[in-house]
Amino acid sequence: MGTGEVEPITVCHVVALPSPGRGHINPMMNLCKLLSSKNPQLLITFVVTEEWHGLIESDPKPDNIQLATIPNVLPSEHGRANHFAAFVEAVWTKLEAPVEQLLDGLEQPVTAIVADTFLVWALRIGIRRNIPVASLWTQSPTMFSLLHHFELFKENGHSPLDVSEHGDEIIEYIPGVSATCIADLPAKFFVDDPKALQKPLEAVSQVVEAQYLLFSSVYELDPQAFEAIKAKFAFAIYPIGPSIPHFELSKTLTTNQNDIDYLHWLDSQPKKSVLYISMGSFLSVSKSQMDEIVAGVKSSGVRVFWVARGDTCELRDFVGDLGLVVPWCDQLRVLCHDSIGGFWSHCGWNSTLEAVYAGLPILTFPILWDQIPNGKQIVEDWRIGYRVKKKAGVELVVSSEEIAELVKKFMDVESEEGKDLRERAKQLQEICRGAIAKGGSSDRNLDAFLKDISQGHN
Repeated sequence: MGTGEVEPITVCHVVALPSPGRGHINPMMNLCKLLSSKNPQLLITFVVTEEWHGLIESDPKPDNIQLATIPNVLPSEHGRANHFAAFVEAVWTKLEAPVEQLLDGLEQPVTAIVADTFLVWALRIGIRRNIPVASLWTQSPTMFSLLHHFELFKENGHSPLDVSEHGDEIIEYIPGVSATCIADLPAKFFVDDPKALQKPLEAVSQVVEAQYLLFSSVYELDPQAFEAIKAKFAFAIYPIGPSIPHFELSKTLTTNQNDIDYLHWLDSQPKKSVLYISMGSFLSVSKSQMDEIVAGVKSSGVRVFWVARGDTCELRDFVGDLGLVVPWCDQLRVLCHDSIGGFWSHCGWNSTLEAVYAGLPILTFPILWDQIPNGKQIVEDWRIGYRVKKKAGVELVVSSEEIAELVKKFMDVESEEGKDLRERAKQLQEICRGAIAKGGSSDRNLDAFLKDISQGHN
């Protein structure tokens, strides 16, 4: 090379396209932070709607992750529980054009796109622009297999929507999925609107157009499901999870006073004495059921740390001196605290992975969609929890007496059953942490994926 000539620098540039929802943005951002830590030379453009940009722009992130915005799909995405079908439709149809425009304006050429599996249009963009696309599945591999093999329900004369009449029937023909009763399938969401099932089914069927399939999960937590999925695709499948912010735990807290207050409160509680309760960031339970939960938890006499959106004052009065009620917290940091002895969860996949990472048993209270099979996996396959609702997908209010009894039993760390539950949770924790340790399955998969997309880029 002659004097004065500058060698062109080719940067490996990844564009991340999460679906605009907390349960999708968080695992995508955690994946990007992991990729960034593996290769600080990587440039990552993380694309969010304007509303989500406002919610996450102040969160700490590495210098090589830049946020880029596209217009909101609806006037208020955050209140989307009221118009969920319209929200899904808008994500499906209104984001492709603004993302195309955004890509046109990027200075660095794009090496790869990592897109949430539900953003089917990202695959079309990749094909048009000749950019490889990695599809990120943020639910469980079991859920993926259920949707991917959906035609088997019809072939075997079943309908997963048929919870009311055939809920107790057992199915054993979905590859990689253990014996499951129909009531534990992700049906409840679609009984009123069977058409709503078409989009998830289409998203999973379109994955074949991607160049890679990433999972926010851990291979060893669900090896049968992963093997069944691998048998169906010719391209690389990489479980890279748990895609949770475990790498943030070692960092010194630079938090606000509220965070410091609740951590001090936890520090003052006996080990394994506190039940952590969170119903998730999106959907909630009926008022009558909530009243029973509050009364049951109170009469159990168990200490509680309760994350409740909305009006927390009434709940604070109920909980009294035995507990703490907060509108938000650093969930993984709280779950890993010595004083937490168990987790009451709606069984969203991110929360489930965080509980496994923290080595905690779970009281399952799934509300809909993938939470229902997740709850079944926790109780029956992993055997690290109890069901609050005896029948998934059925609208039966669980009484405060039942809840009080169950909470007491669940938080009894000295009983044989309590010890067994926690021993199994500890074993899963070791599996999970082993996967992300140097040379573990998720660590190796991240390296392999980075090598795949970086080939030819220095």
